[in-house]
Amino acid sequence: MGNLKSVVLAENEFNGHIPISLAKLPNLLDLDLHGNSFGGNIPEFQNNGFRVFDLSNNQLEGPIPQSLSNEPSLAKKKSSEPSTSFSGNKALCGKPLSNPCNKSPTNSIVNPNSAPSTQGKGKKHKKLLVVLIVVLAMIILASMFALLFIQSRRRRRSLEQSQPILGLQLNSQKTTPSVIETKSIDLAGDFSKGENGELNFVREDKGGFDLNDLLRSSAEVLGSGSFGSTYKAIVLNGPIVVVKRFRHMNNVGKQEFFEHMKKLGSLTHPNLLPLVAFYYKKEEKFLVYDFGENGSLASHLHGRNGIVLNWSTRLKIIKGVARGLAHLYKEFPNQNLPHGHLKSSNVMLNNSFEPFLTEYGLIPITNKNHAQQFMSSYKSPEVTHFDRPNEKTDIWCLGILILELLTGKFPANYLRHGKGENSDLATWVNSVVREEWTGEVFDKDIMGTRNGEGEMLKLLRIGMYCCEWSVERRYDWREALAKIEELKEKDSEDESFSYVSDGDLYSRGVTDDDFSFSVTDISQVDHKFENVAM
Repeated sequence: MGNLKSVVLAENEFNGHIPISLAKLPNLLDLDLHGNSFGGNIPEFQNNGFRVFDLSNNQLEGPIPQSLSNEPSLAKKKSSEPSTSFSGNKALCGKPLSNPCNKSPTNSIVNPNSAPSTQGKGKKHKKLLVVLIVVLAMIILASMFALLFIQSRRRRRSLEQSQPILGLQLNSQKTTPSVIETKSIDLAGDFSKGENGELNFVREDKGGFDLNDLLRSSAEVLGSGSFGSTYKAIVLNGPIVVVKRFRHMNNVGKQEFFEHMKKLGSLTHPNLLPLVAFYYKKEEKFLVYDFGENGSLASHLHGRNGIVLNWSTRLKIIKGVARGLAHLYKEFPNQNLPHGHLKSSNVMLNNSFEPFLTEYGLIPITNKNHAQQFMSSYKSPEVTHFDRPNEKTDIWCLGILILELLTGKFPANYLRHGKGENSDLATWVNSVVREEWTGEVFDKDIMGTRNGEGEMLKLLRIGMYCCEWSVERRYDWREALAKIEELKEKDSEDESFSYVSDGDLYSRGVTDDDFSFSVTDISQVDHKFENVAM
């Protein structure tokens, strides 16, 4: 824990006091807690040489510690004003804020030395002093009782809403764009007794533990986002499972929710992460899945500690993703969005890098407003501009995933955070092909692939067809699966000669100009792929 350098827990609705354990970390460089409900005073931090320090938009109070008020590194934040690190906390005072702290009132309310020398006036002053002391004592006692009452209500409300307990023991691990630092956490703090107070298992072969076993398990936070939080739980004398916590699943009643969970639990496919159990409470839900030993695809594509994925592994992953998605289309033929939230952080990998889709089939039970704001499928052009999801919307997400896999670029870097507007993922797709094609559109980790460039180009073309703005021209799930299944790890001899000659990549058949097209009219460049037989 002493080596931890970065803590990012922004916009997670955490409350309580900032843990003292955070303030004592000697090597902490980045601390971002903005957009929560932390209260109380800011602790004195042992290390003041911060690169990023943001406590804005909480409920902190009292004076800002002098060590932080004079901290020059706070000016290195996105804003040039260091006060933005503390803004949005109405009860905070002191530098660098413009709100000065009130000076303590003087204790010399009655100064006996200034009283008249007469004995009668001296007695009056003594009586007045006694009265004032009694009144002040009563005010202090009343304030203490009121404070205890407020804290008791907050604690009870926190338990009812299953807010996480932030008595954290942090482990150092790289933060990726989609996965926050792994950290141990008291999982029991995230549960409160629900309507039936127990786990509801949906698979007969996955029992062997109950809610209390899960509460006592060793747990780590794997990721946290606007849609929910994800934990890895190691059950004592039991399995390792993934617990996903959701707050916005009130689109259906209890009975419908139970029936939908049973449907998800009945799904069986080599590329779907099985749902094991669920925990129901009106305010929030917990879903328990099997564990993917190798983490998420996003952690390997974008994390510093991720394993380098070569071309054959990436091809294996995208084939598995396509097969899993196709199975969802078959199981939910009447749903426009059988997955609804397909992205790299929702693709888990096992030890052999076989992919497993997770967070699938949740659209019917998720609040529509929340789904529209945060779920991947609602970033597609037809939803962003026309609010009309259709049976090809999940294929658009598959296309984005293909391009992310090939280029190594993180899609959210091309989005206005939480917005669709005119800067959606389809714009990013266009920029990758039209603006960034320099012969190195592919991720550098697969650029050295020999005898596979033609197949990589084929997959790029498939990704572009899946991302077509025109729904009519976009691949459906059957076409996408068929095209992906045709891909091979290595080119045939004829195709290999077309792409590599005398050591120069793409010296024949395909040039940079072959990709200078708009995703809105991809059909115009079909003739440029004659060397890439589909």
